[in-house]
Formats: sequence, C-alpha cells, structure tokens
Amino acid sequence: MKKIFSFISLLFCLPAFAQETVYPAPKQNQPVAVTNATVHVGNGQVLNNATVVMIDGKITAVGTNVNIPANANVINAKGKHVYPGLILASSNLGLVEIGAVRASNDVREIGEMNPNVRSIVAYNTDSKVINTLRSNGILLANVVPEGGLLSGLSSVVQLDAWTWDDAAYKTDAGVHFNMPSLLARPRFGFGGFGGGNVGGPSNQPQPDPVKEGLEKVDMIKSFFKEAKAYFDQGEHAEHNLKFEAVKGLFDKKQKFYVHANTVKQMLVALDFVKEFGFDMVIVGGSDSWQIADLLKQNNVSVILGQPHSLPTLTDDDVDQPYKTAAMLQKAGVVFAINDDDGQTRGRNLPFNAGTASTYGLTKEQALQAITLNAAKVLGVEKQTGSIEVGKDANIIISEGDILDMRTSLVTDAFIQGRKIDLNDKQKQLNEKYIHKYGLKAF
Repeated sequence: MKKIFSFISLLFCLPAFAQETVYPAPKQNQPVAVTNATVHVGNGQVLNNATVVMIDGKITAVGTNVNIPANANVINAKGKHVYPGLILASSNLGLVEIGAVRASNDVREIGEMNPNVRSIVAYNTDSKVINTLRSNGILLANVVPEGGLLSGLSSVVQLDAWTWDDAAYKTDAGVHFNMPSLLARPRFGFGGFGGGNVGGPSNQPQPDPVKEGLEKVDMIKSFFKEAKAYFDQGEHAEHNLKFEAVKGLFDKKQKFYVHANTVKQMLVALDFVKEFGFDMVIVGGSDSWQIADLLKQNNVSVILGQPHSLPTLTDDDVDQPYKTAAMLQKAGVVFAINDDDGQTRGRNLPFNAGTASTYGLTKEQALQAITLNAAKVLGVEKQTGSIEVGKDANIIISEGDILDMRTSLVTDAFIQGRKIDLNDKQKQLNEKYIHKYGLKAF
C-alpha cells in the first residue's frame, strides 16, 4: 500500500517540476559584433557609439574604431546599452528550489565543522530560478553552502549549463564561516524578563551567548592551527579531508568568507587576517561602514547583504542600508552589492545597485559593485566582470538602464560568447494566461 501511495504521490509531483524547454547554448562558432551601442565597460568607463567583438568565447575588440570580421554576426544595438554580465556574489541558487519543500533543499549538512562540503556537486542546473535571473542580466553566481560554523566550500558558476561540471567557473574558491552573534540578548518568557518556563521566570542561570560565541571562535582558530601544522609536515600517509579542504586559505588561492554583520563580529573576524593572513571577505556587513577604514587597512572586502531591509541596530539611521555602499566606496573598500532576499532569489540584484546609486554612488560605481567588484571579491576578475579584451564574452544588452526597474529590458545575453535563451518559467506562465484570457501583452 505504501508503494502504491508513493507512486501516486510521484505522479502528482512530476508536473510541478516539469522543466521548460530552454536548452544551454552550443559553443560559439561564429564571430559576433555588437555595434552602435553605449558600452558600460564595468570599470567606470562608458563608450558611446561603440562596438564589441566576440570570437571563440572571448572579447577581442572594444571601442569606437573597431574592425568587424567579414563573417561576423552583426547585432545593431543603436539606442541600447551593453553591460558586463551581472554577478550574484553570494547565493543558495541551485541548492534551494522551494524553501518550504525539504526535498528540494540540498544546502546544508549536519554538524558544525564541514569545511570539506562542496556546494558545486549539489548545484542543480535544472533549477527554475536560474532562468529568471538570466532574464535580469545575471550570468554568474557564487553558490554558497549554509549551516554550522564552517559550512563548506563555495563555487562560482555560469548560468547556462547542462551539468554542474559544465557550470563550474571557479570551483571550491572559498571557505565559509558563520560568525556567532556575540550579542547578549534579553530573554523573555510568560513570567517576564529572563523567562524560560511558562509559569514564570526561570531560576536556572542562562548561558552567556558572548562567552559561548568566543569559545566557538577559539575552536575554529584551533582547527586552522592544526591544519597549518598538518601542511607543515609535508606528505601524509593518510589524508585529512577537512584539513585538505582549507589548504588554499594559507596560500591565498581560496577566500575566507566570514558571515557577519555587527562591528563586534567583524572585529573578531579581523583576528583571522592578523593571525593566519587569510584573504578575507565579510558577507552581510550591514555595519561595515563603522569600521570601513580598518577593513581597508587589512585589505578586507565586503559582500553587502540585502540593502532593502531595516538597519541592524536600533540607533542606526533608518536609511543606513542604502547609504552603506557609498560609505565603503569613499573609504576605498572593495565591495559587492548582493540580493539575498528569499522572495526575489537574486532577481533584484541590479535594482538593489540602482538604489545605492541614489544614496551616494554614481551609476557606474553601482554597476561596478555587481560586475567588476563582484568579480574581484570572488577572485575571477581576470576572466570576467568587465568588457575588456581577453576576458570571457559575458555581456548583456538592454533597451534601457539596467539599474532602473522601469526601463531595464534585457534583449540579448552572451555567456562565453554563446547567445543564451532568455525564456523562463515566469514568461511562459505569463504567455499562457494571456492566451487563455485573450489579454494584450504589455
């Protein structure tokens, strides 16, 4: 009976997960030239009436006086804007499909210490969410594991692939550490302050979260000290998988991502830079503006979390999340803007940058925060992030300002020179019900 019930349940589930007919594009086999465009290079430079040439997946020419190959496919982008492909710097894309459906989540492992967990092998290239991001110009993402203290290894993926192996852009590029809160918060129960029992306040002593948090930090430091000693010994008869996973931190081939928001958390995180010399990135960083000069001095980058949110602390300005990017820019801190809202799932990345451009950043600085800066933070700036000769041909074409929700309309997108399909499930559903009810498309 259980088998019959399971089979029937599976039949009901299949239509909900049917994949739309959007296939990854084949390798570029013909030169492509985008002409007469306003080209936003991604490094702050804007070229008017310019041409971009892509050959064999690479950008081979950019400028106003460019020779176009005779056999090139020419795209006239007169009146349009060309941008580097946008980069989502921290996401659970491909690891979480529907948050409320446990079976569609593969983002965390049990236990506190999982540095050897690789997010890339769990990345689902058939996720419905991926194509909705591409429609908004997002072509690359950093796929991050969650949970525990050391969550595991993140990888950068390009968003047009058959398998996770095809999608991999830079694998196991960073180790993620979830900094304990280090805040002593009041505990309330039905009996008032400090309550733990329903009938009244608990007489039991409450644990000190700051002390507990610092003990966990010491545990992580001990782990890295042991890992360093392990590597200093040279060859080993048996390999320690957890130590091997963090080897790149010591020679700076990997980034050390610390998920932290408060000043206290970030100050504790800076100890890892001073003690181990890690190349560190703060993820979240809502109060990073308070120690921007210190972050700059220690060459620490920041991935700003969701800017459309309330301030972290009650005495922060109500619009502080909007202003933080400009304050980091002024201090010279390398930062990326992110969209980690569980509802938008990354789609609003360009519009979050657009908000920052009205609170102190210029339009090109805001664009850089989701292109070249994001590439620098993730360690892929030599491959992508700007429209420069020799880099991968990851570009998008928009009819309007990509940072403006009212005018942004991505008409074409290329990943490594391959023109990708911009259809997605949401567009298909829109077309379906326009047809059903005889409506006019807008």
